[in-house]
Amino acid sequence: MSLDSIRAHKLRSFLTVFGIVIGVVVVIVVASLLTGVRQSVVDVIAEYGTNNIYAFHLSTGFTNVTREEERTRKPFKQEDAEAVRRFAPAVEDVASVLLVAWWDSTIQYQGKNHRRGQLQGVTANYAETCNLSISAGRFITEPDDTNRRNVMVIGVNIADALFPGKSGDQVVGTEVKLGGRPFEIIGVLEKRKNAIFGENEEDNAVFIPFRTARQVSPGSEYILFVIRAREGQFKQALDQTEEVLRRVRNVPFNAPNNFDLGTADKFISQFDSIMGMIGLIAIAISSVGLLVGGIGVMNIMLVSVTERTQEIGVRKAIGARRRDIVRQFLYEAMTLTALGGIAGVVIAVVISKIIGLLLPSLPATIPLWAVIAGLLVSIFVGLVFGVWPARKASRLDPIECLRYE
Repeated sequence: MSLDSIRAHKLRSFLTVFGIVIGVVVVIVVASLLTGVRQSVVDVIAEYGTNNIYAFHLSTGFTNVTREEERTRKPFKQEDAEAVRRFAPAVEDVASVLLVAWWDSTIQYQGKNHRRGQLQGVTANYAETCNLSISAGRFITEPDDTNRRNVMVIGVNIADALFPGKSGDQVVGTEVKLGGRPFEIIGVLEKRKNAIFGENEEDNAVFIPFRTARQVSPGSEYILFVIRAREGQFKQALDQTEEVLRRVRNVPFNAPNNFDLGTADKFISQFDSIMGMIGLIAIAISSVGLLVGGIGVMNIMLVSVTERTQEIGVRKAIGARRRDIVRQFLYEAMTLTALGGIAGVVIAVVISKIIGLLLPSLPATIPLWAVIAGLLVSIFVGLVFGVWPARKASRLDPIECLRYE
């Protein structure tokens, strides 16, 4: 009977549940995008290494909010890395990264300029510590660093921009100019399998030896440590690293750290907190649509009670109880909103697939919980907003109903 009533007023029924459709679509599409992006973040972090600890004197991670107090902190020194390596038994190795900021990082080759390179000075063990792969040539070695050689390893985007149509082996050995100085390309990085929005920072990376970076850019002081824990000793490595750095930086026992230690779990937790805020905004937007849809359902059900007054009188006259009338109108309201929820799910799935086709770099994975939640909430809206019309219908006097014109 509920389906027959809805079929009899197709356009009216569609317009009634339009708000519910919009609400369900918003929730599922946003949830699918957030789930896909989160999985990409997890995959990228896992590819760099889940046993790694990232030490920096400023806050790191997705929030990356530098407080006023942090601006007075002293950057790390290379001696701090040696101290961690020496006094933290659970630490397997420590790679140092000098963030070059006070030098022109433009790469020039035969009249072509590439300015998007992210220039960093790294120690020879950086590739092993961060699970880097080389597609052609080799990575920086200890002699390169010790002798301050003018050599570099570049990302695939830089190789494609400066040497279109050439393979990595053809690029290796080429001399380019970096900041006006001649540098030899000794290696090309292999593109990472995982990326966020189709991009990975290493695609535009320019790695030069740590000591070479210190020589050409003496004003650059910010050093990041990538600390690899021994297998099965991550917690011990984290505690020992914190203890050593507090000691070498003379942090009082009752004072907070004047540095930041980032881990895979911490980065994911920060990302989840940001995504949680976005999810709450999406829920607030969808709630407006569900509220509008619920009010529309209540309104149309009240109209339906008035239109079917004689039907209610006949049903009561032949023995229908009040709860039978309540059940009839509640079922109709819940069926109406459930159909709106199903329509919303279908539209959301189509939109997510279209986004995946048009923007492959924007992952969209539809979570089952979002689909189930969308359907259950739509049915619940019909239940809540259908109670008053159903109770009003059940309380009608059968004699008055039969005489109703």
